[in-house]
Order: sequence, then C-alpha cells, then structure tokens
Amino acid sequence: MKLRSIDIAVIGICAALYAVAGRLTDIFSITVGGVAFYPAVFIPAVFAVLFGPWTGGIAGAIGIFIRDMLFHGDAILSLSAGVTSNFVLFFVIGYVYRSKLGWKKLSFGLLVASLIVAAGILLPTVLLPTQSVIFTGLSTTDTLILFIALLVISVISIGIVTLYFREWRSLVIGAVIGQGLGAAIIAVVVWAYSQLFFSPTGYFKAALPSEFIPILFVWTFATEIPWILLLCPSIVRICYLAFPFLRVQSKPKESEK
Repeated sequence: MKLRSIDIAVIGICAALYAVAGRLTDIFSITVGGVAFYPAVFIPAVFAVLFGPWTGGIAGAIGIFIRDMLFHGDAILSLSAGVTSNFVLFFVIGYVYRSKLGWKKLSFGLLVASLIVAAGILLPTVLLPTQSVIFTGLSTTDTLILFIALLVISVISIGIVTLYFREWRSLVIGAVIGQGLGAAIIAVVVWAYSQLFFSPTGYFKAALPSEFIPILFVWTFATEIPWILLLCPSIVRICYLAFPFLRVQSKPKESEK
C-alpha cells in the first residue's frame, strides 16, 4: 500500500467529517450495551466507494477514534472495538465494491445477508436478558419493538437496493459482509471489555451478560446498514456528476452475466 498526497488529504477530510457528524448525532443517540445508534457511518462508506478500501478504512478508523475520545474518552475501548471494526467495515466495502463479482458470488452474498437478518429477528426475542433495562435504558418490550423496527428497515433497505438498483448490488454485498465482520468485532470486544473494566464510575457500570453478544451484533448491524445502503448511492452519484474523473477510478467491475 502506498498512499499519495491526495489520499492523505482525503483521509483527513473524511475522518474530520466522520468525527464531527458522529459526535453531533450522539446528542440524540440511543445506546444499547454501550454501543450508540450511529447514522454517520455512511460518510466513510461514500469515501470507500469513491477512493478505495484503504482510504475508507483508515479514515473511518481515525474518525471513530476522534469521536470516541470526545464521547467517552476511553482510548483502550476505542482502539480495541471502534477503530478495528470501522477499519474492517469500510475496507471491505471499498474492496468488494471495486472487485469483480459474478452472479454466483452475488447470490451467495445475498444468502448470507438473508441469514443475518433472519437471525437478527429471532435472537433478540430469545436471548434478551430480563435485566435489559439496566443496559439499554428501555424496558424489554420497548427494546423488542425497537429491534424489530430496525430490522424491518434493514430488510427493506437491502431489498430495495438489491432489486431495483442493480449497479449497486456489489455495494450491498460489501456492506453486509463488512458490517457483519465489524458488528462481530464490536459485540465480542465490548462484551469482553465490560467484564474487565466495569466500575461504578466507569463507562460500564456493570459487566454485560454473555447473552448480550448477539444483541450487540444485531443492534450494530441493524442500526448502521440502512444508512449506508439508502444514502451512499445517491451521494456517490452526485459526486460523479460534480467530479466525473472519480467514476473512472470507482466504477465497479461487477459482471452481470
């Protein structure tokens, strides 16, 4: 990997936008198990599509670290959970979007997406701890309603882009795979961190129960992927119109055979 001057400049711009937008949305954010509702994820996704996986991944990692320092100030938690998961998410989006994907790979990716969404609908209902109010601030019933609503939105967003916007199917696959990996990192690392560093004055007042691992996974996946899929294509199109040279670098090589 060799970063050019333009890459470094773009990384700085993306990281700054991501950190500021993320911090602003924190004001209205709901937190589940210490993981915030985070619509700002579409910003590095756009940059990953336009400028490639390294640019998106590095910018996302730097941006989330800055936001975390402003939000909870715990560098260890940010470096272990936020930075790693964001790098993986946006790197995968940029990589898969620019890779050649045939129908077999697309079909497999969509199957994986369907399984993730189906598991997301079932797991919160089966595994949600009765003491969820301690970790979500919401009652069990309210939490279930929130999860189901978010998962329905996720299914709709995946379905809309897949069925009606064929040129963006590689984005769907990249987002689903990247978000799945990123959400898994967050779920496991945040749970493990809460076991080691909980205290009455700390970010985690109590250790999260193990049942919260799939809950955190589903929460992260379902709250972030709709923003990527519903906003990224439109913003990228606008960027292509304003800066046509980007289309040459970012045009997907997906095969429609």
